[in-house]
Amino acid sequence: MKPTVEQLWDIEAIKQLKARYFRCIDTKDWDAFSRLFTEDCVHHLPQESAKASVTNDEYLRDMKVQLGTGVTIHHGHMPEITLLSDTEAEGIWAMFDYVETELPSGPIKIQGYGHYFETYRKGPDGEWRISSKRNVRLRLDQLGQT
Repeated sequence: MKPTVEQLWDIEAIKQLKARYFRCIDTKDWDAFSRLFTEDCVHHLPQESAKASVTNDEYLRDMKVQLGTGVTIHHGHMPEITLLSDTEAEGIWAMFDYVETELPSGPIKIQGYGHYFETYRKGPDGEWRISSKRNVRLRLDQLGQT
């Protein structure tokens, strides 16, 4: 069955949402970044993380601390987006990330390759937001000290 124009628009809006995610995290635009998620968003952290998942408030706080002074580069490719209803969707994105930052445990410099698995919800304002996010790295390269 062919998608409707409205469905194609929703898929494009989700692609734009994810593009803003990558840009805002890399440019450290934390105010705009925080508006990309539903209030109840659950962030499932990569398998190499100490925690399995965190709340939206914890995630936003931690990103500012962990990446605030670092250099990050995030790329998303080849989205597979499925609309589940008029207000819910899920997506998978091939991803690459580069992180060079100073953590309380010391400096890190890594490159990762894998996929983002996400769900999305359209709010009463008509805007799509990320409602859950899981970053699964298939490969993680330690690049040495910063």
